[in-house]
Amino acid sequence: MAKLILLNFVTFRAFVILFFYVFGYACSTVPSKPEPELNTVSFVDLDQYLGQWYEIARYPHSFEKGCYGARAFYEKLENGNLKVVNQCQMQSPTGDLNEAIGEAEVVDLATNAKLKVQFFWPFKGDYWIIDLDKDYEYAIVSEPNRQYLWVLSRTPYMNEGTLEKLKVKIKGMGFDLSYLMRTP
Repeated sequence: MAKLILLNFVTFRAFVILFFYVFGYACSTVPSKPEPELNTVSFVDLDQYLGQWYEIARYPHSFEKGCYGARAFYEKLENGNLKVVNQCQMQSPTGDLNEAIGEAEVVDLATNAKLKVQFFWPFKGDYWIIDLDKDYEYAIVSEPNRQYLWVLSRTPYMNEGTLEKLKVKIKGMGFDLSYLMRTP
């Protein structure tokens, strides 16, 4: 009986996350800005991109509401896709662990910079790497309509000077910095 209740709770939680993921895009507080066309980096060495990344800043969206210390882990799968594990603590730095596991497929094999990420079948989202440090110490990720934006780092904290330089780049790519928030 307890296993059935737990399974129902997990199923319900997955449905709620899916609902916010799908409808969160339609109800985003960030206005879509498709012009000018968003470009990606010229090439991503996926082996160098693998591993742990920490979220430094982001555009707000419903599926990360209440997240502290958000981070992502990327691992290569046998089929060539990437396993994606997103984690954060809920409501406080010591809150319960929230985890979403998905799979990313490279859709632009010439650059490896455009991926489709799927956390729930049949829905996939764009994951475009639009800026990347030459040593893979930071990355900026978005999607073609600029509804989502993440600044990622290999370390939990980013030098303020580096973040300010990235904000200038982000603004130059047509993003509205008034929506950018530091990740708690």
